[in-house]
Amino acid sequence: MKKVVLIGGGTGMSTVARYLKHCDVKLSLIVTITDDGGSSGILRQIMAIPPPGDVRNNLVALAEDEGVLRRLFSFRFSSEGIQRHSLGNLIIAGLSEMLGSFPEAVTAASRLLRTRGEVFPVSGEEVHLVAQLDDGSIVQGETAVALVGPKIRRVFLDREVRPLPEVLERLRNADTILVGPGSLYTSVVSNFLVKGISEAFCNTSAEVAYISNIMTQPGETDGFGLKKHVDTLEQYTKRSFDKVFWADASNIDKSVLKDYSSNGAFPVQNDTPDDGRVMRIDRLSVEYTYDKEYKYVIRHSEESIMQISNYLGITYEKDN
Repeated sequence: MKKVVLIGGGTGMSTVARYLKHCDVKLSLIVTITDDGGSSGILRQIMAIPPPGDVRNNLVALAEDEGVLRRLFSFRFSSEGIQRHSLGNLIIAGLSEMLGSFPEAVTAASRLLRTRGEVFPVSGEEVHLVAQLDDGSIVQGETAVALVGPKIRRVFLDREVRPLPEVLERLRNADTILVGPGSLYTSVVSNFLVKGISEAFCNTSAEVAYISNIMTQPGETDGFGLKKHVDTLEQYTKRSFDKVFWADASNIDKSVLKDYSSNGAFPVQNDTPDDGRVMRIDRLSVEYTYDKEYKYVIRHSEESIMQISNYLGITYEKDN
């Protein structure tokens, strides 16, 4: 059975994980820990723990079934005073206090959900993302880094933190490593800023691939084509990708793309047509979902993940 590792965060990686869990693979997810917004931001400030939100999303994605427990972890309160919190975030925070360890809390939550695969925070320590902008100014915190303003020159962490030993072991022994999709700096690059991660990524014998974002992200990747995404990421991974999966949004309904463009987001264009590493993925989906408000969201579909798994020689075996 192939050992497949995913690195990233946010809804992008959890969407991929939700479908890859049906493949004939041993799946391990390495999740960023720099989120400082919403429920995660509040809990990390109060409890001095890594943010639980990205970890929770990926635990739910790997859950064995669609039952009540999975819905419980996704439930978000609407009552005044706790309306910003996800119940799953509170459960992970409670487990962290009870067990005295954030990584152990994630493992316990994984057992509760009977996940098809493992989820690891890249580190068990609290840390913040910092960016130097083109005008020389410094901003701290993932939320601030993602704001529209001068372009990002470089990102780094506010202090050195150690990766989990299990994370390094999974990278060393992987057969395939998939990076992304997700916000380039705040969800993906942030993992490679943790001491030892880029070194382990460079030294693994695994095939390494990047799943590109479907759309640019205002504040982070304004004007970025596929080449800029790949070049930027390879500056931090310190290794070239063997394969690059480009999400072609040209078949998406124009009204949906217009909604995105009104918010400053545009399809990532393949500006490296002669790069033999690039594989076109075009079976994307549009979902009407809640993300701070109800709206149409372009995402990878079951069919697009099947395309990716076929390119990687991974058997897709969804249950009937």
